[in-house]
Formats: sequence, C-alpha cells, structure tokens
Amino acid sequence: MAGFRSLSPGLRALQPEAFGADPSGERMARIRRSPHFANGVFQNPGGEARTRPSASPLDLAKAFFDKDTRPRRAPTGTVPVHPTTLADLARPPATGLRLTWMGHSSVLAEIDGQRVLFDPVWGERCSPFPFAGPKRLHPAPLPLAALGPVDVVVISHDHYDHLDLPTVKALAGTDTLFAVPLGVGAHLEHWGVSADRLRELDWHEATRIGGLTLTATPARHFCGRGLRNSQHTLWASWSVAGDEHRIFHSGDTGYFDGFQDIGAEHGPFDATMIQIGAYSDMWPDIHMTPEEGLRAHLDLQGGPGGVFLPIHWGTFNLALHPWAEPGEWTLAAAGAVGQAVAVPVPGQPFEPAGDLPTRPWWRDVSLPLDREWPAPEITPEVSRDDLDLVGEG
Repeated sequence: MAGFRSLSPGLRALQPEAFGADPSGERMARIRRSPHFANGVFQNPGGEARTRPSASPLDLAKAFFDKDTRPRRAPTGTVPVHPTTLADLARPPATGLRLTWMGHSSVLAEIDGQRVLFDPVWGERCSPFPFAGPKRLHPAPLPLAALGPVDVVVISHDHYDHLDLPTVKALAGTDTLFAVPLGVGAHLEHWGVSADRLRELDWHEATRIGGLTLTATPARHFCGRGLRNSQHTLWASWSVAGDEHRIFHSGDTGYFDGFQDIGAEHGPFDATMIQIGAYSDMWPDIHMTPEEGLRAHLDLQGGPGGVFLPIHWGTFNLALHPWAEPGEWTLAAAGAVGQAVAVPVPGQPFEPAGDLPTRPWWRDVSLPLDREWPAPEITPEVSRDDLDLVGEG
C-alpha cells in the first residue's frame, strides 16, 4: 500500500471509538522520516511478512467449525486464576525482580523499584465491540484499580488484544506514563492520555523513566484497528533495563534472526516474556510457535539462561491449535534444551531468581494431547558444561 487517504469527517464520526485515531501532523511527519518506513508503510525486518491467512475464508471457516478439533480449542473447565491481592504486590520483591502474568500478553514487572505494566488488557473482549469478538476464557486476576500505582505502561502494538480501550481509559485517569511504538500515541491521545505522558519510540530509540531504560526493539508483525489497515503505526518488542536487572517483552512477532542482535546489544536478560500462542501454518510470518519462541529466547541469551515466561496464550481463543498446546509444547521444548521456564497460573507472582512455577496447571482443565513436540537444537557455541550449570541452578 503506497498511499493513504483519511476518512471523511462524517465517516470518522460514525466509526467506533475503539478504532482510535490515525497519526497526523508532526507525528505523521516523524513517521515518514523513520528509516523503517518506506513506500507509505512500515517495513518488517527480514523482508515482507505475509499478514493475511494463506487459506481462503471458506477453508478458514471449515477449519474453525470442524467438529473433531473445535472441542480442543477451549478449556474443558474453569481456568484456575490466582486471586492476586494487594498483599501479594505490596511486599517488595526480595530479589529486586518479580513478574506477574495477568493472562495473554499482560505482565506486571516489578524491577529495581519500578513497576512496569506490559500490554494491559482488562476488557472482556479483544474487539472494537462489546458484544462480539473473542471473549476472555478466564477473569482478570484482580481489578485494574487494585493493581496499585504503575510507573509506566508499555504497549507493543495497536491490535485489540494488546491495546485495550477500556483499560487505557481507566489508566488515563492516573498519572502513569506510556511507552509506545511510533504512531500509537495517536490512539492514546484520542482516548484522553495527554501528550506529555507519552514516550513514543521508533525501533532502537530509548527513553529513561525512573531509573529504567526502555528501548523499542524490532519485531516482525503488523498493525491496525480500523476498517482499513494503513500500516502507519509501528509494532515493537521491548527491552527494559534497570541498575540490576534486565527483561524483554516480545509483543507479537514472527521468528527472525534479529533476536541475536537484540540480545547482543541489550541482553542477556534475567527473564524474557515471549509470545508462543495463536500461531498457524496459515500465518507463519507474524506469530511464533512455542519452538520458535524458545529459539528466540536462546538467541537473546546466547544459549540457555535466564527464565523464559511464555505469553500470548490461555486467555483468548485466537487460532486453530488446541488451547493447551502452547503450554505442553513450551514445557517439552524447554526441557529438551535445559532451559528454565515459568508457567504460572494467571495472577501468580514469582521471582525469576526464586522458586519458579512449573506445574502444568492446564492439564486439569484440558483434553490430553499426545504428540511429539519439536524443540530447537542447541547451537554449537553452547557447551555441555553450560547446560550442566543451568541444570544445577
């Protein structure tokens, strides 16, 4: 898409508020100056990525409604949720780093005295409409208002399952800052977040907030919320570094060799939060399988190391794979290469340097899966001694 025309004022007035707003003015001028913007759209690392399913709408519908596979795409019972309380979060982490996965890609990271909230989605549906679209499979572990003060909200991109209108509107009434990819600030300003609370970054740009350095790093995905996808808002992964700890959040991305470069520049990380759900052979360029997600972690770390927290699964049904498959595949693949992995129930806080939650809780509420799980191969640079040390830790 080489060009873009804004909606007329009349049509713009009729569109849902959740569609947000298109970048304009100086924001649009800055987008055009980006080295990652060409031919009227943002470009992906590693060349063009296929953003639409390879199958026809009819084939997609047949797969979605298939009576043999559909039952596996949802839990068979109530998804367990840790009833996160103020007491859980009021006590500072003993090691200086604590993560609380709230479901999907939402994670509260307490790092070196600061509180960072990634991709918060507290809404009931990831959709522009309150009556349609993918609905939560479990409740949020605690009300947003009970979360306590947050120093910065980090958004990876503007899709509905990562940038949620009800959540942003609630946070707009606080004094938290927002770190977002280039162009995404237009949505937030449209919803009531003042410009002075936005830190809007291109890839490789960084901002300092309360002793933390937040850097927008590349990802392989796409963007858009409205009826037409202008590709004028950037998508990003994020590195967050404090005085003592470093963490990484992948956002949504296909696998690409840039993870090695990100790790070399910003890692190694104490913990990575990496997308491992909603993948398909029909859209391999924009979402990773668990094996690819683990491979991305190994690239970032230069081999097994730190803690791998799988995200972007379990909360919404967004693909055709079995609901429990991301969890099973992640555990098997991580075990095959000696990588520490944390699989908390939603809302369960843990410290990467402490006892990790490793129980496969999803097996209590899912149909069994019986298959061989692919795992990445350890690169030759990683020695057997390195793996032994990981096992001893």
